[in-house]
Amino acid sequence: MNVTELVRVSIILLLVATGVALLSRRVGIPYVTGLVLAGLPFSELMYRSVGLDPALVFNLFLPILLFDAGINTDVSRLRSTFKPIALLAGPGAILSGGIIALLLKFGLGLGWMPATFMGVMLANTDTVSMIAVFKDIPVPSRLSTIVEGETLFNDATALVGFNLILQVYSTGSLTFLEGIQQLLFFSIGGSLIGLVLGYLSVPIFARLDDPLSSLLLTVAVALGTFQASHFLGVSGAVAVVVAGLIFGNLGLSNQTTASSRITLLSFWEYASFTVNTFIFLLIGAEINLVTFWQTLPAILLAVLAYQVARVLTVYPLLAGIRWFDRPIPLRWQHLLFFGNIKGSLSMALALSLPTTLPGRDTLITLVFGSVLVSLVGQGLSLPWVVKRLKLSAVSPIQEQMEQWQAELITAKAAQEELDSLLKSGILPKSVYEEMRSTYQVKVAGAEKSLREFYNRRSGDLGTSKGDYMGKLDAIRRRLILAE
Repeated sequence: MNVTELVRVSIILLLVATGVALLSRRVGIPYVTGLVLAGLPFSELMYRSVGLDPALVFNLFLPILLFDAGINTDVSRLRSTFKPIALLAGPGAILSGGIIALLLKFGLGLGWMPATFMGVMLANTDTVSMIAVFKDIPVPSRLSTIVEGETLFNDATALVGFNLILQVYSTGSLTFLEGIQQLLFFSIGGSLIGLVLGYLSVPIFARLDDPLSSLLLTVAVALGTFQASHFLGVSGAVAVVVAGLIFGNLGLSNQTTASSRITLLSFWEYASFTVNTFIFLLIGAEINLVTFWQTLPAILLAVLAYQVARVLTVYPLLAGIRWFDRPIPLRWQHLLFFGNIKGSLSMALALSLPTTLPGRDTLITLVFGSVLVSLVGQGLSLPWVVKRLKLSAVSPIQEQMEQWQAELITAKAAQEELDSLLKSGILPKSVYEEMRSTYQVKVAGAEKSLREFYNRRSGDLGTSKGDYMGKLDAIRRRLILAE
């Protein structure tokens, strides 16, 4: 496809996505599900084949989505939920993949190698799908952090596992010890690359006073980190997530002007939204409905296999977590089970299967069909499940607290912008002092209201005042950073 055709197809995709956005709101279905359904007839209507290119997913789409998720993730929230995330994304993903492989080996008569590949591809909970869905569905903050954290690191587990199995298929052997060594090398190596490039980018970013130049730096960090990791043979997914976390929590510090933060975060939100739009439309375009209906019984068996595996990993692992961490409510566990949505990474991995693998076309059909069932079936019913579990209800107290938080965000952002205007000589000092004092009154009022709220909560729950003051300070830092 030449450049002219690529531009034409992109324009058509964007117009289709605009129509889907309007219709999905009226019909009341998730935007991503609407995109997949709209993409189903797309390849038949186009005069040239349009589909999902795994190289495009791995080298462009995935780094953008992972970096956007990283810079918008608060490390303090991630740290507070690290244990359930680590359990689900590590041992949980490995156990789930093994169960899927076992069920499909005997359920569909697959060989051990194809079944193992299927286990890795279907054990992955897709980052793209879950983050897109959870942007439209309000759930408790801690639950949202667990879900998004699991999907972020689950991607890395899937990619590392896929590469290990690919090595076994290519070389014919891999001992258990060698597998552990490779796993550690991929994961720790990726983390180190992300740490190094993330920390190196922070002082460079601090010296850039132009928001557009800062934006270019973040794009270079996101895409460059993934490519550098791939060149060194370590996990690019882990590296990009770590670099995004460092950049978002250190680079976008209180010294960064409000205009720079708004420009950067708005750009990455738009980039993520655009990538999501193309991915889900192309997922629909990649699926052949005739083949889907012909292999539907086998596809449903594959869906059943990964759901059974999810049940056998989520509930036992999270039931045992109460011994060393805060217990996860059962209603949350139900959502973690049902939110096991598949998406673009599973399809990209399927398209990357070796051409010499026996039954490769069958595996691709099974994965594509499972993704379609997952995105449409679970995607359509997930909002209903959230409501049935009573996870989306917002109390009047919470609404009031969010209003105080919003006031704190806007007032602090305005003060920082005033500081920047004064330093640049645009704003006279007399005007600056008058305007800044006005916003300081708003800051003080919002802080007082939040402190009084946490003082009351402290008395009601018997929690130390110092603990709640610490939480308030952490929330304040997070809100300012988020703006």
